[in-house]
This record gives sequence, C-alpha cells and structure tokens, in this order.
Amino acid sequence: MWRFELDRRRFLAHSAYSVAAAALPLSRVREIAERTAAARTGRIVGMAEVAAVRDMVCVFSEMDERHGGQHGRSALVQYLRDDVAALCRGRFRSDEVRQHMLSAASRGVHLLGWKAYDAGQQGAAQRYYLQSYALAHESGVTGHDAFVMRTMSQQGMKLHRPEHCLSLAASAVDRVRGRVDAQTEALFAVTHAHALAKAGQRQEAVREIERARTAISSEKGDGVPFWALSWGPPVATVHSRTAKVLETLGDRRRAAAMYGAAAASRPPGTYARIVALDLVAQAEMQAAEGGIEQACATWGRAMDHMDGVRSARTTKALTGMRRDLARYRARGVRCAAALDDRAVDFLAHA
Repeated sequence: MWRFELDRRRFLAHSAYSVAAAALPLSRVREIAERTAAARTGRIVGMAEVAAVRDMVCVFSEMDERHGGQHGRSALVQYLRDDVAALCRGRFRSDEVRQHMLSAASRGVHLLGWKAYDAGQQGAAQRYYLQSYALAHESGVTGHDAFVMRTMSQQGMKLHRPEHCLSLAASAVDRVRGRVDAQTEALFAVTHAHALAKAGQRQEAVREIERARTAISSEKGDGVPFWALSWGPPVATVHSRTAKVLETLGDRRRAAAMYGAAAASRPPGTYARIVALDLVAQAEMQAAEGGIEQACATWGRAMDHMDGVRSARTTKALTGMRRDLARYRARGVRCAAALDDRAVDFLAHA
C-alpha cells in the first residue's frame, strides 16, 4: 500500500469504495493483524519510542487540520513505512509497550485514511481504515478498534451508503459502553445517534443525543485516550455531530446553533478546516431558514478560515455555496453578490 500510495494514480485506480468492505469482514482484517504479530523481530522498543510516534502523529494531525489533507501526505506515508512499521516489527520491553505502539501506529494509518477522505478518495480511505482497524484490534487497547468502526460508519453516512452504518455504529458503542471515559463514550453515542437518524429511527436518535450530551457534560474522570482525539476536543466533535443529527431530523434552527457551538468550541487558531466546514454547514441551515444576510456573514467567516487550506471538501463547500447563492444574486441581494465574487477569486487561486 505504501508503494501504491507514493505512486498515487496506480493506487487510486485500484481503490474504489466498497459496500462489501463496509460490511466489516473483520475475520479477514484480523489476519492482517496476525501477520503484524508474527513479524516482531529486531530492536527492543520501549515507551520512549511510543511517545515519539505519538508526538509525530500529533504534528501531522495539527498540520492536517490547519492546512488540509494534502499537506504532508507523502511525508506521513514515508514516516509510517520507514520508521513506524520497523518499530512495530521490533521486540518490546513489555506487552503494554507493544499494545501502545500498535495503537499509535493505528492512529497514524487512521490519519492517512482521513487525508485520503479529505481528498475525496473514498476507496483509498476505506482501505486505510481497514488497516487501522487491524492494528487497533491487534493492540488490544480497549475501545480503539471500535473507534475505527465509528469512523467507517461516519464515512458511509457521508457517502449516502447507509447499508452497514447503523450496525457499525451500534457495534462500536456496545464495545465501549462502561469501558471508556465519559467524553470518549459521548463520541460513540453521538455517532450512533446519527446512524439512527439516517435509518429513520427518530426517537432512538433523540435518546442517544441526550446520552451523548449528558456524558460530555459530566465531571471529567480519566483522560481522553490518544486515539480518541483525532478531531480535537470531544465537546466540539459532539456538538458538530449533534448538529448533523438535528439536520437529518429536519430541525434546521437547532442544527445551525449546534454547528455554531462546534466552531466556537475549538481553540482559536486551530482546526481551521473543520471550523470552516462547521460554519459552512451553519450558513446552509441559516439560508434554508430564510436568513440570507445572516448566512452570508457566516459563510464569510468560514472563508476566513479556509485561507491556506488545501482540501477537496472546502473546495466542494465553496462550490455548493455559490450554487446556493445564485438565486439571491439574481435577485440583486448585495451580500450574496459580494460573497460570490469573493468565492470566485478564492477558487481561482486555490
């Protein structure tokens, strides 16, 4: 996969999103994990090496959220291939060290899947998520493999391929209930709520939203694990996913408020891409409710965060914004015309 990734055209030609793969052929994925276990030879690996991998993955994650998925992608591939893979094949000071190293590697591969997702390469993303699942499962770290299942459920919902999303989300939340801290459990509950809403199970979705909200607002106990921080502060992620549930249920006013809360819940100057996308979604809800001037102001704030971001999703969001603005520009709405002109210039230089 590394070789194909670095020769990306060939890799993508053989990487289509698969509904069959989304059905979780986990027995086959575990075979990959078993090969990882069989390859442990060479150097002795301790917690210092685990900490180094975690720190490096955090650097790549911060770069990804600030500048978009295409920044540092090849560098991440080479780091995982040349450094992390060798560490995973080493000898470990203890079984605990082995668990944490494989979990850290899983997080790195998960990020590579996320970068492919951000580029609109869904088949490649899915393949990396399956690799990430294999490493997480082999690690034995409680909840980590379920977290990757959660990601795969979200990918299916985004692609409007709901065939296995609910079973993925339900299995994931069942695996972690009562076994992880409250904030992490909230992340699983809100994804389950979204899958329920997509499946038309409205009452169950609302109950899961409440469970997520209760969990995220409870007293903080044990720290959120490294692998659960892929998208930053859990409270912001819960707000954003809650907004998606409310949007699915047709409550656009509350969805707009939650998208705004999600954007405001992230530290200033961080997570530029996801803040921009939450603001775009908030603007879409505001426009749908008839508040075009308010929506234009929110879209403008979203564009402020997009400067320097290379992401297929932000480009797609601006194209959609222009489509939404067309009828208002035709009516002579000034804010719509000004914003559309700004978008044209932005896309020309993206």
